[in-house]
Amino acid sequence: MAVSILSHEVSDLCLGKPALSSLSASATVGDALSALKRSGDLFLSVWSCDRLHHCNSPRPDKVDFEECKCVGKVCLVDVICFLSGEENLKNPGKALQEPVSVLLNSKVPGLVRHLEPHANLLDAIDVILGGAQNLVIPLHNPFTRKKLLSKSAANSTLHNNREYCWLAQEDIIRYLLNSIGVFSPTPNHTIESLDIIDSESFFTVHYDDPASSALPLISQSLIKQTSVAILDTDGKLVGEISPFTLNFCDATVAAAIATLSAGELMAYIDFRDPPEDLLWLVKDRLEERNLGPALDLIEEESGISSLSSYSSFSSSSDEEFGMGRSGGIAGNSAGVRSTAQTIVCYPWSSLVAVMIQALSHRVSCTWVIEEDGTLVGVVTFAGMIKVLRERLKSTA
Repeated sequence: MAVSILSHEVSDLCLGKPALSSLSASATVGDALSALKRSGDLFLSVWSCDRLHHCNSPRPDKVDFEECKCVGKVCLVDVICFLSGEENLKNPGKALQEPVSVLLNSKVPGLVRHLEPHANLLDAIDVILGGAQNLVIPLHNPFTRKKLLSKSAANSTLHNNREYCWLAQEDIIRYLLNSIGVFSPTPNHTIESLDIIDSESFFTVHYDDPASSALPLISQSLIKQTSVAILDTDGKLVGEISPFTLNFCDATVAAAIATLSAGELMAYIDFRDPPEDLLWLVKDRLEERNLGPALDLIEEESGISSLSSYSSFSSSSDEEFGMGRSGGIAGNSAGVRSTAQTIVCYPWSSLVAVMIQALSHRVSCTWVIEEDGTLVGVVTFAGMIKVLRERLKSTA
């Protein structure tokens, strides 16, 4: 069975995957923000080709042609973190005109890697363990040349006359879970005995710390696919600032990060519509710091000038249908997860239980706590993949 799994190709994991929504590397931060709102996707792939027709036009003979490559990915959290900087809050309009490359420069290289569809699963796992978050895989499309050229004129999902999807760590874990019996008895062992609890390199802030102090940690947690834990004075976990949750907010959260405490920010992003008192608090603090342009952004996006309508506007219908805070579909059956519902496990939890827990809640990490709530560490998808990879090696 182990040999059978290792012989599977990554194309097996791509069945039913949608084509990537994309953005040119020559786009601006504002373009990225608009595209994210318009597409409803959590992430956009960024491609090296400057224009759509450049990478989809017929290739002339005997002329050097540089293949269009996916060079990274961006999400709303990238935009929020960028706009949260002091200078950008002073002039958000100018910040939105910056090239999208500023959102990629702060990331480590190799987070997105190309892989051919015939590569085997073990190759994909090794690339993931080497630091990649997403694998860009060409899709098998039954297009004739005529249909392909016609499609390229109206569809921005084509690059190099092909469509691509990507695989994430979650896809690998879900696929391995379907054959979990192959890894026996490892899945039944505790995460503590398997030594996959990261107890050193996770990110924390205290409840009363300024949310702005968590800004670099939010950026790093996005790269490491974790979250920022919020602790009380006794070191007990009281919540988190999750990039997953922030991805369903809007750009006005940048002002909240700049003005609120970590605990206040947690409450701010817990609601589809932030509480009136927190909105007014953000407004007052922006005025105190003479950040008028950021205040204009808040008023435009949230309607803060008519706050009295907030309490009567709330409706349960959006929540029932999994609507995000911005009114868009959350994009998965779990809907938008509140930081008040922080996903935790214990050192004695089994590996398979933690895998199922993480997949069912659509989170890439699970906090590990003691019975009294004291934070022990975190278990990530990468850690789970690593221990299952080692089990495959021992049985191959």
